[in-house]
Amino acid sequence: MKTKKLAFFAVILFCFTLTIQAQRGVRIGYIDMEYILESVPEYSEASTQLEGKVERWKVDIEKKNKEIDQMKLNLSNERVLLTAELVEEREEEIQIKEDEMLKYQQDRFGPNGDLIIQRRQLVQPIQDQVFNIVQEIAEAKKYDFIFDKSADIVMLFAAERNDISDQVLRQINRAAKREEVKTRQEKREVEARDNLSLEEDQAVTEREQAIEAKKDEREAAVEAKKNEREALMAERKRVRDSIKAAKAAEFEARRQRLLEERQRRIDSIREARENRNGEN
Repeated sequence: MKTKKLAFFAVILFCFTLTIQAQRGVRIGYIDMEYILESVPEYSEASTQLEGKVERWKVDIEKKNKEIDQMKLNLSNERVLLTAELVEEREEEIQIKEDEMLKYQQDRFGPNGDLIIQRRQLVQPIQDQVFNIVQEIAEAKKYDFIFDKSADIVMLFAAERNDISDQVLRQINRAAKREEVKTRQEKREVEARDNLSLEEDQAVTEREQAIEAKKDEREAAVEAKKNEREALMAERKRVRDSIKAAKAAEFEARRQRLLEERQRRIDSIREARENRNGEN
């Protein structure tokens, strides 16, 4: 209780100090770490892979629980048929399985488990990068304080103009692009983007997105025409095959009629000969 009171008074004192300093012209900004993380493609991809692992771990735990439940049910049904020694042995087996399952849960989801470790490994590099970029922005733009909106510090109000998350994200994207460049032309383009202000960079990004959208639209139109052409060719082939099959069936029917007519003539001639021989 005493610790909570001290923490409360510390927060009040801190807020009071910020209010006084703000009146003196102190610059305060903030970032939204969650927004930044969600906007970094590498983090999103790795986070999705981690979520896949978590689902597999949960399935394994559920499987182990079902196995233990089945062992308990079997023991309950067979207890009257077993000796005391066998009952004790079965109970020991169940206890071992339960201990293994609990250990597996701790290894995966415990305070020092794989989930916490891998999530920390996933977030740490980006957090370090954000920290360094925040330091640069604070020094360059003369900020006195920069907070993390998604952290435990309670922010009752935050004006959007003080949000520098996009600036941080812009620096992260620049660093990623600098690592991807392969030609001198690409390097010059990246350096030119680095010299733009945030508003200018956003305008260029919007133009690039518009160009990319038109490109996607053209590609979609080309793909649609290709699919339409392939469908038309497939329909023509179906019609040709249908006509070919109909002609083949007609030819076979005509051939069969000719064979039957020939056979009737042969039968008629044979019958006439047999009749003449009978009369003689």
